[in-house]
Amino acid sequence: MAIVKPFKGIRPPKNLVEKIESRPYDVLDSEEARAEAGDNEMSLYHIIKPEIDFPVGTSEYDPRVYEKAAENFQKFQDKGWLVQDNKEMYYIYAQTMNGKTQYGLVIGAYVDDYMTGVIKKHELTRRDKEEDRMKHVRVNNANIEPVFFAYPDNATLDSLIKKYTANTPEYDFIAPIDGFGHKFWLIDQDADIKTVTEEFGKMKALYIADGHHRSAAAALVGDEKRRQNPNHKGDEEYNYFMAVAFPASQLTILDYNRVVKDLNGLSSEEFLQALSKNFTVQKMGEAEYKPKELHEFSLYLDKNWYSLKAKPGTFDNSDPIGVLDVSISSKLILDEILGIKDLRSDKRIDFVGGLRGLKELKRRVDNGEMRMALALYPVSMKQIMDIADSGNIMPPKATWFEPKLRSGLIIHKLS
Repeated sequence: MAIVKPFKGIRPPKNLVEKIESRPYDVLDSEEARAEAGDNEMSLYHIIKPEIDFPVGTSEYDPRVYEKAAENFQKFQDKGWLVQDNKEMYYIYAQTMNGKTQYGLVIGAYVDDYMTGVIKKHELTRRDKEEDRMKHVRVNNANIEPVFFAYPDNATLDSLIKKYTANTPEYDFIAPIDGFGHKFWLIDQDADIKTVTEEFGKMKALYIADGHHRSAAAALVGDEKRRQNPNHKGDEEYNYFMAVAFPASQLTILDYNRVVKDLNGLSSEEFLQALSKNFTVQKMGEAEYKPKELHEFSLYLDKNWYSLKAKPGTFDNSDPIGVLDVSISSKLILDEILGIKDLRSDKRIDFVGGLRGLKELKRRVDNGEMRMALALYPVSMKQIMDIADSGNIMPPKATWFEPKLRSGLIIHKLS
C-alpha cells in the first residue's frame, strides 16, 4: 500500500509567485530559458537552468552550473523570495487547459515505494539523465521540481479537494506562453491531513505519469542518504520526494507524433505501396486529418494526408504492449519499411508533442526538414496503468501529458 506524508513546503509569497514560477527544466533549452528569464532575477530558471547565469554556450552539465543552482537556491531563501511553511501540510494544485480542470494533491512520496514497485513506472530511464537530476537534487538537498503521478479515483479525496477548492486559492494565475490556469491551496487542517495519508494508504499503487527521470533521481538520492547515514531511523525527510498526484480519470494524454527525415530510399509511391501490406491506405486530401480511433494513423506526405488503418491480424489484442499504436507503427512502419530500429538513438526520426498539433507536423515536412509525418491516436490512462500493473514497459515516446506542471510553486527540502 502507498505511503505518503505531508511536508513543510518552501514557496513564494503570494505577490511573488508569478515572478518565480516557470516551465519545467526539460521542456525548453538553455537559450529559451535565458530569453524567458530575461532580466528577472527571481525567475526559477536561475535554479533549474542555472547555465543562463554563465556565458552563452556553457554546458548545463558543467560542475559550476550545479554549484550555481545551490547558490541561487540559498539566495532565493535569504532574500525571502522562497519561504518555508512552519507546518507540515499537503497542498492542492489545480490546472486548467481548454476549459478542463484537473486537481492534484502535492504529497511526499515514499522512496521505498519507488524501490519496491508500489510506485509504478511505464517507461525506461536513461542513466545519464538520472545522474544529471541526481546531481541537482544532491547539490540543493531538495526536490526543486515535482514529479507527476496518477492515482486510482477516490471519492473521499474528491470530497476533500472540493471542500478546499471552494475557498480562495493561495495562488491563482494564468501562465504566459500557453495561457493555462494554475491555482494552489493549502490543506492545513489536521483531520484532513490525516485523511489524505489514510486514503493513500489504502491504494495498492501510484503511477508515474510524467517525470520518470526526476522520480528515479529523487528516489535514488533518498536511498543514497539513507545508506550514508549511520543513524538512519526511517522518518527522515530524505525518505520522501515531492510529487503531484492526480486522479487518473482527470488526466489528459495527447498524441505523441513522429516526423522522419527520409523514406529509406523509397519513392513516395513505393512507400505507400509498402504500407498497403499491413494497412488500409486512404488518401484524405490536403486538409488536416487526425486519427479518429485506435489503430488508425494519419500520414502526411507530399502535401497530402492519408488515413492508415492497421489490418486485422497485424496486432495481438492479448499483448498489452504489441496492441499499442506506438508499437504497431514502430514495428510495421518505422522498422520494417523505414529501417528505424531504435527510437532513442536514430537521428532520422524526431518526436512532436500533440499540443503543437498537426500544423507543426505539416510545417516540418513542408519546409523540407522532414520527408513525412505520422500522427498517432493517444494512449489511454487505463492502458498506461494496465501496462504498469503487468510489469511491462511502454515503447519510448509513447505518452505526452498536458498541461505540464509549473515549477516554483512549491519545493521539498530533504532535511
